[in-house]
Amino acid sequence: MPSYTVREWDTLPHGDGEGSIPAHLASRLVALSKTSSFAGRGGGGVLEDRRHELRARGVVGVIAAQGCSLEILPKIDIMQKEGAERQNAAIRKRLVHMLAVALNLKIDMGRITDLDWQRDTLLEILIRIFCDKLTEAVRRGMPRRYLGHEDDLSSLRGTLDVPRQFTRHAANPGRLACRFDELSQDIALNHIMKAAVAHLFRMSRSAANQQRLRELAFVYAEISDVPVPALRWGEVIIDRTNRAWQDLLGMAQLFLRNRYQTTSSGLGQGTALLFEMNALFEEYVGRLVTRALAGTEFRVTLQGGRLFCLNSIDDNRFVFQTKPDILIWRASQVVHVIDTKWKRISARIDDPKLGVSQGDVYQMMAYAHLYKAPKLTLLYPHHDGLGTNEGVQAQFRITGQETLVETASVDVANGKDLVARLRDNLFPTNLQRSPVLI
Repeated sequence: MPSYTVREWDTLPHGDGEGSIPAHLASRLVALSKTSSFAGRGGGGVLEDRRHELRARGVVGVIAAQGCSLEILPKIDIMQKEGAERQNAAIRKRLVHMLAVALNLKIDMGRITDLDWQRDTLLEILIRIFCDKLTEAVRRGMPRRYLGHEDDLSSLRGTLDVPRQFTRHAANPGRLACRFDELSQDIALNHIMKAAVAHLFRMSRSAANQQRLRELAFVYAEISDVPVPALRWGEVIIDRTNRAWQDLLGMAQLFLRNRYQTTSSGLGQGTALLFEMNALFEEYVGRLVTRALAGTEFRVTLQGGRLFCLNSIDDNRFVFQTKPDILIWRASQVVHVIDTKWKRISARIDDPKLGVSQGDVYQMMAYAHLYKAPKLTLLYPHHDGLGTNEGVQAQFRITGQETLVETASVDVANGKDLVARLRDNLFPTNLQRSPVLI
């Protein structure tokens, strides 16, 4: 099955020429993308169907329709001197890292070779990581829990269910209505893992991954089949006895819950694993900032605040609630507001406004008024057009005030010492680290 790769905001021509996708396959991908929750009102939020080409938008991941698949990678400037395959491999690696941080997962990428990163799509790489982790976990033993049972037995087991005994077996004292606990593997966590294995087998196009999934399906053969909508996520308890399954549960949520869309369209079935880069970048940076300020006098809240801009004169209702991406507090005072934007800003020499939109400025003005923070930052991904140095790109004062508004960038292509770089670039002063208790 042919597979195509394009980066967000780039185009893929359709037609019969070299490097093009056949028109009928392009139509299937477009129809499938329109059923995604990211498609928007006009249906073009994932793929924009132009006259002779498809244009990817700000959503990344994999769309698999009948007969083809399309991988959309984020627009990250990385290894410009390398060929397209090696660049795509490096971007896949950075994207998996961003997902791991955003979802708080420990993912070992060391087992995947450079050739695998070049050859496999993002979906197949994630499936392989999941299969490897699940195989290791089941070798150590499936999780089990005591489950309550009711049964009519010839001898007492557990406790006697007195009401049921005297209603159902009043005329048959040879049967006892028993209530007892039994250690079982047929529990919610294993139902979720089995459902994930079955779902990924339908999604995967890799022969190696399909073989791994067949082996795992055999291991889970005696576990009950539970449809995805009926899975009991709330019953899963992660404690010291099953801590090793926490990352697997997170990956199962990634595949089975609201972070992806399984769709169908027309005559053919299709699936999609999609991520909105704005939301992913926000969560990624938020978790990195939390790590950067750990052990200091500051605390971090993500999507907090929630103060309202206006309240109605008629009925005193509050309207237009704000949710800054990152709030940094010292004691009970907000000292820094950070809002992330997954888009490219310009260098000062190209545009005195640096490509910052009027709406983003108004948003920061509202935050400055509501949260009284002395410093506000609009944080963007770094790119080659900004030069070699990430960090603060420009600083401004709000007219008539001392409040500082700055634009800054973070180089997500370079994962080395990223937490320390964020701390040094965005919080260069007043970071009094507290002693760490070991």
